[in-house]
Amino acid sequence: MSVFQVLLVAATHGNEINAPWLFDQWEANNDLIDVQDLQVSRVIGNPQALLEGQRYIDRDLNRSFKSDFLDSSDINDVEIVRARELVREYGPEGSNPSQLVIDFHSTTASMGACIVIYGRRPADLAIASLIQQNLEIPIYLHEGDSAQTGFLVESWPCGFVVEIGPVPQGVIHHQIIEKTLLLVENCLLEISNTIKRKACFPNKVEIHRHVQNIDYPRDCFGKPTSYIHKEIQGKDWKNISRNTPIFRNLKGDILRLDNYSNEDELVPVFVNEAAYAEKNIAMSLTKKEVWDFDPNWQESLYKILKTDNFV
Repeated sequence: MSVFQVLLVAATHGNEINAPWLFDQWEANNDLIDVQDLQVSRVIGNPQALLEGQRYIDRDLNRSFKSDFLDSSDINDVEIVRARELVREYGPEGSNPSQLVIDFHSTTASMGACIVIYGRRPADLAIASLIQQNLEIPIYLHEGDSAQTGFLVESWPCGFVVEIGPVPQGVIHHQIIEKTLLLVENCLLEISNTIKRKACFPNKVEIHRHVQNIDYPRDCFGKPTSYIHKEIQGKDWKNISRNTPIFRNLKGDILRLDNYSNEDELVPVFVNEAAYAEKNIAMSLTKKEVWDFDPNWQESLYKILKTDNFV
């Protein structure tokens, strides 16, 4: 039996209720999911927001793990206090330490199931590559966005986000539950296989690298003047060209991709995500790239898992 501990987080956003519902069922039936030979901690990220059915109380918990927030005692917003609690208990130096965290989310966008990693930490790339290989799901590499920082998983040596959609906020949906269950089981299996040196890493990995965010056209009062064009609504992960229409207003005026980017063959994600309206993001644009799997990623993951300590 290994002593390696994985932290699973649900309801980092309180109106994303499918993963916490699954956790409740799992709590009632511990045999519901095979945890392999791992020690698994399950935690509700933002219990107060979940209770009130809101994304957050004071601020976005998944932007509250900045070092200056965690290190300061002067800011006492609900989410920053909660971020400190989670790191203090489950962080790598915490009282109940975990080395790897998986943060489960749902989205109103037509994203299907995907993995989100922040920056290019080698261990994150390694474990995401294994999951992509087995489940054939996209990896969204979020980087180069200075306005979006302080993500939960960055406070652990290895971690990633699972995003599943589309589903309205506050709604339990059978497809989201089933996909979440599948991702939980597959992630734990791949972690266990890696610890046992049984994982088979791929030669290539497909990455959707973040390029930029696009906001709605707005009037002088900040109100959107256009809606997302039907050619792109619901088309997350589909290649678009410079001539692809992005926004349309009621007069029929159209803004195309080349109004926003000189790039061609970009891929939109989080198209019309409800929660991102407050962040002035109508969608994010990514570049699809195929990378060689770097053996250093694998070694970095082995180091975090400390596989030499397991038999």
